Amino acid sequence: MVSLNLAMEREMQPTTAPVPDGLGSRRHSRTLVLTAATALGIYLCYRLALPFLPALVWALALAVMFTPFQRWVESKVKRPNLAAAISVLVIGVVVLGLATFVGQRLVQEAANGAELITTKVESGEWRHALEAHPRLAPLADWLERQNLPGILKTVAIWMTTTGASFVKGSLVEVIGLLLTFYLLFFFLRDRREALQSLRSLLPLSEVEMDRLLGRVGDTIFAAIHGTLAVAAVQGLLGGLMFWWLGLPAPLLWGVVMALVAVVPVLGTFVVWMPAALFLALDGSWEKALILAVWGMLVVGTIDNVLRPILVGNRLQLHTVHASISIIGGVILFGSAGFIMGPVVLTITTVLLEIWRSRTAAETAATKDVAARAVEKTGLALCMGAISLHPSDGDTRVGLHPIER
Repeated sequence: MVSLNLAMEREMQPTTAPVPDGLGSRRHSRTLVLTAATALGIYLCYRLALPFLPALVWALALAVMFTPFQRWVESKVKRPNLAAAISVLVIGVVVLGLATFVGQRLVQEAANGAELITTKVESGEWRHALEAHPRLAPLADWLERQNLPGILKTVAIWMTTTGASFVKGSLVEVIGLLLTFYLLFFFLRDRREALQSLRSLLPLSEVEMDRLLGRVGDTIFAAIHGTLAVAAVQGLLGGLMFWWLGLPAPLLWGVVMALVAVVPVLGTFVVWMPAALFLALDGSWEKALILAVWGMLVVGTIDNVLRPILVGNRLQLHTVHASISIIGGVILFGSAGFIMGPVVLTITTVLLEIWRSRTAAETAATKDVAARAVEKTGLALCMGAISLHPSDGDTRVGLHPIER
């Protein structure tokens, strides 16, 4: 029985094969060198891709957005190269055609709006409109001290220069646009191979990889449909009301409203509220009231209706986190930050969740092993106690009653 107890104790003790000091040191050094080389390679690849990051991000976003269309084209056209080329051609015609039309209208409306603002400021009609109301007369003096004419002239100059530069662009922007569609072709054609390569490179299980890719895809989908699409609808509604009320540059201000609607902490009110004030100063109180009511009840609340329909629960980010990721992304990456910021935050969040899940699983496994060890120890102690205290009818010490 004593030999049985000793055998059980030896079984419970962990056995580790001795590792020579030299071999362990070499393995440690190789691991450090491999880690450092991998980190350096990733950093250099990031630096290489940094000039093309906006093109990469927008190409990826367009690929995710038009993947259902690409699947439909592939079902009709069995040649992958031709199917991807058709998809890129259709996307290019839609995007570039819309951008060209909007750009030309922006330049025209910016020039007309700037001229109208300058004329209104120089005529002094805004001051006469305020002085006509006794309660608003002090406001005219305050605006005069704030140099309102100078501010409005600055806005007029900004409208003209911004509209022209938006359309003309630069050689770098043209190259970036061409690169976007070039990358889009390969993202559409080789999306399955790219995902498979990504799965093989990352040290994640299949379940963890599905979780990561699913969340990233949902974030891109939500950023496009839930942010850009909703902002476009808000800008469209605001621009239509500007046009119906006869305000200058309705398309320009509709685009501006769409841009500010992308940032959660801002909103379209930063555009339509000054416009309503402009109408009030011009004596059009009814139009000012209509614009204010339209802005508050329709433009300002349409996102609460459309976002659940278009996005649902796909974007699993708090409003504060989404705001920080979008603003920080735009500051760091430019226009691509609208997509890049939320994607980076989502990837980081999912990786932290994976670490937490793995840590919880390891802790549970450790507790299970400890419980089994305690159970085996208790069993061994009980058997040892029985062997040391034999029954009265048998004087053979050290034998279990069954062995007697």
